[in-house]
Amino acid sequence: MKDFGRWLMAAGLFAVILGFILNVFYDKLGWLGRLPGDIRLGSENVRFYFPFTTLVIINIIIYLIMRLITWLK
Repeated sequence: MKDFGRWLMAAGLFAVILGFILNVFYDKLGWLGRLPGDIRLGSENVRFYFPFTTLVIINIIIYLIMRLITWLK
């Protein structure tokens, strides 16, 4: 159970750091969410937005970071 608590704290810390980075560099990261392949549908009353391409790119970046961390151990 100790390991779960550590992972939870690490995930929370990661979320705080990521939120800070996105908040500070928001103007330079404006392309996130507006990439080709991001799905935007809407009418007068309903809007649907699914950033598919952005999610794929973020997943690749996180995967590479995790591979680097495991490679350094």
